[in-house]
Amino acid sequence: MPVLPHGEVNAGPAASAGRSTGTEKDGDETSTTYEIRTAEDLLVVRHAVRAATQRAGFGLVDQTRIVTAASELARNAYVHGGGGTLAIEHVQRTGQRGLRLSVADQGPGIADVDRALTDGYTTGAGLGHGLGGARRLMDEFQVDTAPGQGTVVVALRWNART
Repeated sequence: MPVLPHGEVNAGPAASAGRSTGTEKDGDETSTTYEIRTAEDLLVVRHAVRAATQRAGFGLVDQTRIVTAASELARNAYVHGGGGTLAIEHVQRTGQRGLRLSVADQGPGIADVDRALTDGYTTGAGLGHGLGGARRLMDEFQVDTAPGQGTVVVALRWNART
C-alpha cells in the first residue's frame, strides 16, 4: 500500500490486516505485527513502538510523538473497530531511517474521513483530537477506509537524526 504525503487520504476499500504475528525481513526493512484485542494489548503496543523508536535512533521528542500517534491509532482500532492489528516496520531510504506504523481493523469503517480528521469531531466520549492529532505527529499519513469494510491507517515518521 503506498504511503501518501502528509494529510492525503485514500478512501478506497481497506486492506486485510491478517491475524498472524511475527517478524518479516525484506532487504533493510523489518516488520512486526501485534494483535489489538484487549485493553492490555494497548500497553503492549505502546512498549513495542517505544522500543522500535529507540532501535531506529529517534530522539526522545520524536519517540514521544510516534508512541502517542501509535497509541491513538491503536485505541481507535480497539474502541471503534472492535480490535485489529498494528504492524511496525523499520524502513530506510537514502541516508535516512524511519518507522512505519500500519493499524488495521475490520470495523464499520469511517463514513467521512475529512470530518473524522477535524479537531473536535468525535463519535465517542473523547476530545476529538485522536486521528487528526496522530496525522500531525507523523511525516506521512494515509487512511484507507470504506463503510462496512474496516480501516487501515498507515503513518510514517522519518528520523531527522540519521
